[in-house]
Amino acid sequence: MPKTIEELLAEKQAVERQIAQYQHRADRLENRERHLDKGERTKRTHRLVTRGAAIESVCELTKVLAEAEFYSLAEQIFSLPEIKKLVMAAVNDHNKNERMDS
Repeated sequence: MPKTIEELLAEKQAVERQIAQYQHRADRLENRERHLDKGERTKRTHRLVTRGAAIESVCELTKVLAEAEFYSLAEQIFSLPEIKKLVMAAVNDHNKNERMDS
C-alpha cells in the first residue's frame, strides 16, 4: 500500500531533523579539532619562547645577534660531535626517566 502524503511529509521531516543533528555533531567535532590544534600551537609557542629565553640567560651575548646569525650559530653548535653526543645523552635520559614514570 503506498504511503500517504502526510506519512511522506512526516518521514521527510524526520530525515531533515536527523540531517540537522548530524551536521551539528560534525560542527562540534570540527570546533573541538580547532580547539585542540590551537592548544598544541600555544604549547609549541610557549616552549620556543622559554627555550629561547634560556639560551639568552645562559649566553647573554646571543642577544645582539640577528636572527640569521643566531640560526647560523645554532647550526654550527649543534653540528659539533660533542654537542650531538650531549643532546643524545639528554634525550636518552629523558626517555629512560619517562619509561620509569609510566
